[in-house]
Amino acid sequence: MARKPPELEAPELLDYALRALAARAYSVAELRDRLKRRAANPEDVETVLDRLRQYGYINDRKLAEAFASARLANQGIGKARVIRDLRKRRVAREIAERAAEDAYRDADEIELIEAFLRRKYRSQPLELLLADNRNLASVYRRLRSAGFTASNSITVLKRFTREAEALEGIEENPEETA
Repeated sequence: MARKPPELEAPELLDYALRALAARAYSVAELRDRLKRRAANPEDVETVLDRLRQYGYINDRKLAEAFASARLANQGIGKARVIRDLRKRRVAREIAERAAEDAYRDADEIELIEAFLRRKYRSQPLELLLADNRNLASVYRRLRSAGFTASNSITVLKRFTREAEALEGIEENPEETA
């Protein structure tokens, strides 16, 4: 049976938060939840968070900007996926959208999609792969889940197969991209 970790007083809670932040960046909401689970006194959580804000150790805007830039540079995924991932980390929608917009301002989504396809399907010729409608639909879904818009995904897929025109009837779900 798993033991419950000991509850921490304010000084230990601050140490715990600093160790957690040393391991990875947390949004304010993520860190608040983590601290609430360990705090002996629930009021200490906001005190610790305020102190971390004063030190500059937690800032959702900076976290979102760094996250969006890193995801673009390292993974080449779409803007909608970055926003969705930031929202999962409980960053405010406005902050997530602004950070993604800033990071993707100079990015060409068509080029990102082409690079994504080359990277993900480097062992297969895309023309042959996309000749099968099931594979075409699968690649399209993969592009959409990677955060690319429907119109640009279809535009790029049309370069590899005429069958991509069948995808044009699919309506873009706004919630799917955000």
